[in-house]
Amino acid sequence: MTVQSFDYIVVGGGTAGALMANRLSEDPKHQVLLVEAGGPDNYHWIHIPVGYLYCIDNPRTDWRMRTEPDPGLNHRSLIYPRGKTLGGCSSINGMIYMRGQSRDYDGWAQVLNDPQWSWESCLQDFIRHENHYRLDAARSEPFATSRYHGSKGEWRVEKQRLRWDLLDAFAQAAQQYGIPATDDFNAGSNEGVGYFEVNQKAGFRWNTSKAFLNASVKRRPNLHIWTHTQATQLQLHPAQDGLACDGLTVVRKGQTLRLHARREVVLCAGAIGTPQLLQLSGIGDPALLNQHDIAVVKNMPGVGANLQDHLQIRAVYAVKNARTLNTLANSWVGKIKIGLEYALTRSGPMSMSPSQLGVFTKSDASQAYPNIQFHVQPLSLEAFGQPLHAFPAMTASVCNLNPTSKGHVSIKSADYRVSPAITPNYLSTPQDQQVAADSLRVTRAIMSQEAMKKYSPTEYKPGPKYQTDAELIALAGDIATTIFHPVGTAKMGLATDPMAVTDHRLRVHGVRGLRVADASVMPTIVSGNTNSPTLMIAEKAAAWIRAGQ
Repeated sequence: MTVQSFDYIVVGGGTAGALMANRLSEDPKHQVLLVEAGGPDNYHWIHIPVGYLYCIDNPRTDWRMRTEPDPGLNHRSLIYPRGKTLGGCSSINGMIYMRGQSRDYDGWAQVLNDPQWSWESCLQDFIRHENHYRLDAARSEPFATSRYHGSKGEWRVEKQRLRWDLLDAFAQAAQQYGIPATDDFNAGSNEGVGYFEVNQKAGFRWNTSKAFLNASVKRRPNLHIWTHTQATQLQLHPAQDGLACDGLTVVRKGQTLRLHARREVVLCAGAIGTPQLLQLSGIGDPALLNQHDIAVVKNMPGVGANLQDHLQIRAVYAVKNARTLNTLANSWVGKIKIGLEYALTRSGPMSMSPSQLGVFTKSDASQAYPNIQFHVQPLSLEAFGQPLHAFPAMTASVCNLNPTSKGHVSIKSADYRVSPAITPNYLSTPQDQQVAADSLRVTRAIMSQEAMKKYSPTEYKPGPKYQTDAELIALAGDIATTIFHPVGTAKMGLATDPMAVTDHRLRVHGVRGLRVADASVMPTIVSGNTNSPTLMIAEKAAAWIRAGQ
């Protein structure tokens, strides 16, 4: 078998991998290979913001994974989108730019005993790749919190290109309920209500492939990008200090190839793909590996464990006298108008992210911090992938930001082509069940405020007859769905933590030459959307790799 050598091999060309390949190839002395199992991001629906509707659960752009039937969801199985293209999930996600809360990162720093994971340190990594619209040179608008944002990076952040009277009314109602307005969710405390900022540029999706693998980067002679290339196994061997990883095996164009890494292999395959590859390579829980006749190379039970995700409970309200996407898109005339508006101005419903308005608040007064997040939409449907309702309606999805329920990712076979079992264990703790019930009551309280009365909102889901904790918890199980934020399955931790997979510099414990830099390393989930925190992790890791740390 022919062996090809590179200095660094990055596995996964998604959110983290695109940035990682960019940063490592900045040094022309280093040969960098980026391997991506999906294809190039040349599908037109990737780049039109509303195109997520046509990319999720599409075999061209999504791995089309499913969760195991979940007891907390009344034994329902959910679709579990994972990007299958350059840009990864940033090519099919909701485009919301969100960092979380400063306490998330300060908590990591405390657990890891490392101030480089503190909010103030991570903030610099966010800023390093950010290109925020409010700092554009042509703008004279003062931006009081400019210390929290950057203008020279590749990751474009813009305001949305449309507003809705119905969502403006919801924002007013939230303020009447006692939630402050905010114009910046990303300054450390995201408490408040406001329109989300998005990763778009001039009305197009701005994914990490565009940002970090643009034409000039792709022309670097030391950067090699292989799409349709599936990593199947890491090459591991005994070393003086434990184990060493010096490459991997891939399948490309029907051929099995052996790749050699002179310096490091960096896993950026995500919270599902990274633990799957580790387990296939013999790193994981011996009981699982033995079940599939995989030789145990390293006993590491934390691989695939600690899965955390944000579960959204989709409350739907029918409304009157309101402009909603339901009514706009339920006729060919309406669809043509929407298409023309986007073609002529790059605005209107085709430019919108799945959720436009955001709210961060407390599920009850005893909470020390905002612990729930709303994604508010001027539309409704029975389930993702189904048609919009024929009546005017809005959806106020609410999720628990800090779930205590934890699940796991486990291979089902030694065959890399078989998707792993994804078992989130949603709503499996009393704390999460209580937050679910309380968050629905917060939704009802906001909808009952004076600002919403002109739209005569009527609760369609879950329905006003459900009032007790037990009823609301059961109904949450019927209507809740993932918001696509899996993290934690190769978590950072001290060597004394038996469930830790990587150390504070993201090196796999006891395996020289192998590092993980994606959402799987988060010890606890951030209090918000996870895409941009994943970029921050990759930014920090790339700097450490280049510094030899």
